[in-house]
Amino acid sequence: MAELGFWNFAQQDPDKLALVAPDGREWTRGELLAESNRIAHGLRALGLGHGDCVAVVLPNCVEFMALYLAVTQVGMYLTPINNHLTGPEIAYIVGDSGAKVFIGSAKFGEACDVARREADFPAEAAFSVGELEGFRPLSELTDGQPDTLPEDRKAGNVMNYTSGTTGKPKGVKRGLPELSPDLVFTLMTGFLAMFDLTPEDDNVHICGSPLYHTAVLVFSGASLHMGHAVVLMEKWQPEEMLRLIDEYDVTHSHMVPTQFHRLLSLPEEVRAGYDVSSLRAMVHAAAPCPVETKWKMLDWWGDAIYEYYAATEGGGTLAKPGEWRKNPGTVGKAWTNADVKIYDEAEQELPAGETGTVYMLLGQADFEYKDDKKKTRDNRIGNYFTVGDIGYLNEGGYLFLCDRKNDMIISGGANLYPAEIEAEMIQCPQVADVAVFGIPHDDWGEEVKAVVELVDGVEAGDEIRDAIFEFLKPRLAKMKTPRSIDFIDEMPRDPNGKLYKRKLRDPYWEGRDRAI
Repeated sequence: MAELGFWNFAQQDPDKLALVAPDGREWTRGELLAESNRIAHGLRALGLGHGDCVAVVLPNCVEFMALYLAVTQVGMYLTPINNHLTGPEIAYIVGDSGAKVFIGSAKFGEACDVARREADFPAEAAFSVGELEGFRPLSELTDGQPDTLPEDRKAGNVMNYTSGTTGKPKGVKRGLPELSPDLVFTLMTGFLAMFDLTPEDDNVHICGSPLYHTAVLVFSGASLHMGHAVVLMEKWQPEEMLRLIDEYDVTHSHMVPTQFHRLLSLPEEVRAGYDVSSLRAMVHAAAPCPVETKWKMLDWWGDAIYEYYAATEGGGTLAKPGEWRKNPGTVGKAWTNADVKIYDEAEQELPAGETGTVYMLLGQADFEYKDDKKKTRDNRIGNYFTVGDIGYLNEGGYLFLCDRKNDMIISGGANLYPAEIEAEMIQCPQVADVAVFGIPHDDWGEEVKAVVELVDGVEAGDEIRDAIFEFLKPRLAKMKTPRSIDFIDEMPRDPNGKLYKRKLRDPYWEGRDRAI
């Protein structure tokens, strides 16, 4: 197998475009390689070695990608931390990961400062992008370091942390193979090949979601290792994405359904003003995509819409455009060397058509939750693991998701799935975003509550509430229709579209226990 990998491409053709920074600066492969090499030498000069960890709290930026390329060629771990966390939350991950170096950004200065002090992290090993008290400038790590490839190169890895929505975040730690980074990251590009992407071939990836998310960094990193240019957005905006797609002839990206909805909400004349004919594989995951929304995107972008289902822990399934058209609503079929099974509460495998908990085969990508063998064990049945999603397989082996087990509403003995209700409500022209969850009901156990973010210019009140109920009448059975609708100025989502539903739901359950 011919070796790919960014480091090889950069040496072969150093003048070719590698990265477009959020500020518009274009970095060649040679420039990005030189910076990542200086970082690698700098980390070793600090005394870091094989298996050590570097924790980062950064926006989407060149430094993030350079650190990724540095750490993963010298056998270390990179732990990206959600830059929206508080200081104490960051401090927990910095400490739990065993990080030997902590790199923050002046953009998140207050939280990084609190985290460094709370974690009692040594100032001499703390670096910053921009001025940050208690941190050394990142340039002090790289000044005077050679820009050549480091010696004794071994593949490193990324150790992401789960979101912690059901407790403290847990690091998903995989072993480091005693192999060259060129070989390991050549193999990694096989993931992009599943979406019919090939090396170089004028492919351009656009990254509009935060790099601290597992899949976002996997796709951006794999694109570099496949010889593709990467266009970074620090803050995703729908029209700006269309402008960049047009300007750089973007071919692929990793997206979430919320972004699809916001793109479709742009006026038709705005959408028509940008050329998107270069698109080949706009891949989406992370949340259920309403069937109606998916059809609209296929009508607009053609057969460039791919979908997969996976998790930080592993995966997964793949639905190519043609497969999805034949099985609307599916998140795909198990990809090569993967498998999916559905189990009931008694850990008995269920046949096609029956709904239960989704389990995926670990395959060769085994992992453990760092320092938490119990959680690792509890989430498994044999060699299969679950992240708590509910779904079923059809006769053809295609997986359909219903919802997360923790989000399911049990009302009057019936299981109701918020994702199904949200998929209908989001089609209402006045609705920009929606969250559905169960709240206490003395007779039924739970009743359906909806919280709605309205589109700009629409005023909250009884009139619009009645309009939404009228819209839902022909779309939802009475038992699924929300009993009440509240309005919110902005939904609590992170920049990648993940909804923190507990922030909306938990106040209703204070002093009471949920069944699930």
